[in-house]
Amino acid sequence: MHVLNNKNVTASFHEFILLGFLCSQEIEILLFVLFSIIYILTLLGNSAIICAVWWDQQLHTPMYILLANFSFLEICYINSNVPSMLFNLLSKTKTISYHGCILQFYIFLSLCATELFFLAFMAFDRYVAICRPLHYPTIMTRKVCGTLVSASWVAGFLWLVTPAALISQVPFCGSNVIDHYLCDLGAMLAISCVPVPKTALTCSTFSAVITFITLFYILASYTLVLRAVVQVPKGSSRRKAFSTCTSHLIVVFLFYGSVTVMYVSPGVASQPGRQKFLTMLYSIATPLLNPLIYSLRNKEMKVALKKIMCKL
Repeated sequence: MHVLNNKNVTASFHEFILLGFLCSQEIEILLFVLFSIIYILTLLGNSAIICAVWWDQQLHTPMYILLANFSFLEICYINSNVPSMLFNLLSKTKTISYHGCILQFYIFLSLCATELFFLAFMAFDRYVAICRPLHYPTIMTRKVCGTLVSASWVAGFLWLVTPAALISQVPFCGSNVIDHYLCDLGAMLAISCVPVPKTALTCSTFSAVITFITLFYILASYTLVLRAVVQVPKGSSRRKAFSTCTSHLIVVFLFYGSVTVMYVSPGVASQPGRQKFLTMLYSIATPLLNPLIYSLRNKEMKVALKKIMCKL
C-alpha cells in the first residue's frame, strides 16, 4: 500500500492504487475469466445489433438507427472500465496514474450521462411514432435522428466538465488507495485530505438534475404512449407497440434504478461493497443485457440477426 504525505498534492501526487475486489489470487483469476466472458459477449451482442441495422434495409428507420447508436454507446461504455479492471485483476501493483484516474472518471461518467440522454431521445421517438403516427415521417427524419444522436454525445460530455474540474482540485495527501475497481466519485472523495462538502454537493446536484429530468421526461412520454396503446384495438399492432415499449422500459428501470441509488442516495459513499455492486450493475450488466432485451422482444431484429448468422 502506497501512502503519500506531501502537502503539495498537485505537484507530487502521481498515481492511485485501485484496490478492486478484496479476495485471494485464485478468486481474482476466476473473476478475470467471468468478466472476460461478459466483456466478449457484450461486444458481440451490441456489435450484432449494429451490423443488423447496417445491413438490413428494413431497419433503416429512426428507432433502429437510435438503437444501433445506443449499442455503439454501450460498447464505448464497457470499454471505459472493464479492460482496466481485467488488467488490474492480474496485476500485482493495480496502479493508475493521477491524470489517468481523472480522465477515466470524466469519460466513464460522461458516457453514463450520454446514456441518460439517449434513453430520453429514444422515448421521444416512441412517443412520436405511437402518439403522432401521421406526423412521424416528417418529425423523425434522418437529419433529426442524427441531430439527436449528436446532441446526446455533446450534452453528455459537456455535463461532466464541471464535476471533473472540481474532482481534479480535490486535495489527496493521505492514502492513495481507492477502494474500488475504477475511479468513481464516492471512492475518490473518500480519500481526500479534508472534507469537500461543496464539491460533493455540486457533483451530486449535477447527477440528480440530469437523472431526474431525463427520468421524468421518459416516464411522462411512456405514460402518454401506453395510454395511446391501450386505445388501439387488440391485434398485432397493439402487441408490437407493447413489446417495444416494454423493452425500452426494462432498460430504463435497470439503468436508472442503479444510477439513482449510486449517485443520488447519500449513504452509498460510505459502503464500498455496495458501490462496486451498483457500478457493475449499470456499467457491466446493463450493456450485456441490452442486446438480449431488445432482440428477444423484437421480431424484426430477430429476423435481421438470423440473416447475419446465415451470412456468417
